[in-house]
Amino acid sequence: MSGDGVPDRSGDPEPATTTGTEAFAYDATVVPADTDSMVQLLGSGSIEVLGLMPWSSNGTYLVQVDNDGDHAPAVYKPSSAERPLWDFPGDLWKREIATWELSEILGFSVVPPTVERSDAPMGVGSLQAFVPARFEENYFTLRDTDDDSLATALRRLCVLDLVANSTDRKGGHCLVDDDNRLWAIDNGLSFHAQSKLRTVIWDFAGEDIPESMLTPLVELTSAPVPVRLSRWLSDAEVAATMARAMAVVRSGRFPHDLTGQRYPWPLV
Repeated sequence: MSGDGVPDRSGDPEPATTTGTEAFAYDATVVPADTDSMVQLLGSGSIEVLGLMPWSSNGTYLVQVDNDGDHAPAVYKPSSAERPLWDFPGDLWKREIATWELSEILGFSVVPPTVERSDAPMGVGSLQAFVPARFEENYFTLRDTDDDSLATALRRLCVLDLVANSTDRKGGHCLVDDDNRLWAIDNGLSFHAQSKLRTVIWDFAGEDIPESMLTPLVELTSAPVPVRLSRWLSDAEVAATMARAMAVVRSGRFPHDLTGQRYPWPLV
């Protein structure tokens, strides 16, 4: 353990990576929108580490996943490369998976398919489909869209973050692909049992939440918590998640930030 509280991993073996200076070019036979096929590929394909993703506070790796002729790039977040925070001491990779599971349970489908891999090169962690996005775009360039489908997806993401207690929804975590489909990435800081919401998505404050987004929350809170979600969280986190979902239903409106402090930094 180093003096700043970060685990010393200087002796850990480095994963094999590709060499050379060629720019990464997206190449896939399965895309994130093909949910079932992508989940199967991510869950069973062989994993080759291509390199370390830049600007990540935790060890995040771009990998290539191959299986029986299908292939796609993915983002691998191993538990061994996490840097614990005082309020999120570990298992951020589980929260990545839990956010995808919640998005799917609610029918929002705004998170790329994300699975657990225990046999990955650096040990257990999450594996998420890489999104071939228009990376010059972010929430602040998307929020005034006149695309009804994209506008609806932004509101779905807002609801998802309210329930998941997203603590770090930066503008750059909102991606859009060439089909104008929204994808939310970097979901590890979420599901804390205490209220820690920090997000850039406040533009809908005061609006009624569409019934199509409230109905799945009613269904979620009216039945036993799905195991596909609860298995990734503690009992206290599950209880808090259900309480937040019920609070959103009771309010029926997108909330205001009355403190002016519920923003992440940096914003993008």
